[in-house]
Amino acid sequence: MKISWRKVSLEAQLLLVGIPVLLWTLIPVYHLLLFAISPRDKATSGRLWPADPTLQNFEIVFGQKHFYLNHFWIQLGNSLMIAVAVGVITLAIATCAAFAISRLKVRGGRTVLNMALFTYFIPAAFLAVPMYKTMATYGLLNNRWSLILAMVTIASPYCIWVLKQASDKLPWELDEAARIDGATPLQLFRLVYLPLMVPSLVAVGTYALLLAWNEYLYGFLLLSAEKDLTLAVALGNFLNADDSPWEVLMATGFVYALPPAAIYYAFKRYMVSGLTAGAVKS
Repeated sequence: MKISWRKVSLEAQLLLVGIPVLLWTLIPVYHLLLFAISPRDKATSGRLWPADPTLQNFEIVFGQKHFYLNHFWIQLGNSLMIAVAVGVITLAIATCAAFAISRLKVRGGRTVLNMALFTYFIPAAFLAVPMYKTMATYGLLNNRWSLILAMVTIASPYCIWVLKQASDKLPWELDEAARIDGATPLQLFRLVYLPLMVPSLVAVGTYALLLAWNEYLYGFLLLSAEKDLTLAVALGNFLNADDSPWEVLMATGFVYALPPAAIYYAFKRYMVSGLTAGAVKS
């Protein structure tokens, strides 16, 4: 009975913490949806649910029927292309780097990794101006590749560290057995390392993709042409008007939030196991 009461007490404490956190998370989403399905000028009526919910705002978004949304589908495509490119390139760089540092024991590899991680002591916003100058020097301003390269630079150190920690947990006996059988480093990488690292690879690839998908500051600085902007930056244009169409803005934001939510829940189990790989030594 004593153990049972302790269990009930623990669960009660978890609920006391979990319920406020859940509400804190869901209330913004609720207001986003509330505005998105509200008719014009009725979104701020104070009602918990609109009297006449409508999907007209989504029709405006998908039909590009507002001048702020003239390039909605192009900008959504830009966001998708940039996010996927960042995810793929970061994954390729981080995978090879972690393999070289952890399994091949490349000389100076750990020093390079530590120096890369040291960059996180500087907030990403402080690096925006130097990044802008760098892209201008190489003629990459107003080019989507500038944002891709910037986001790869920001995401790679953390992804390399996560993969390196996960790689350190792999048994060395597998490498030794493969080498005895005559495997080259490339075969070791392809036949042993990659199959065992799938959860971590999915986790860091998803992390890099979502990081690029949600990026605003670098997109705002490095891109200027309307047809090159990401949708995250284009949404900021709504705030330039004195009388912003909040219901259309929220409908667009709701649509923009669906792909990362779907990606996260599709790979949630990989995200949890992959990003915590190596956090505890066995």
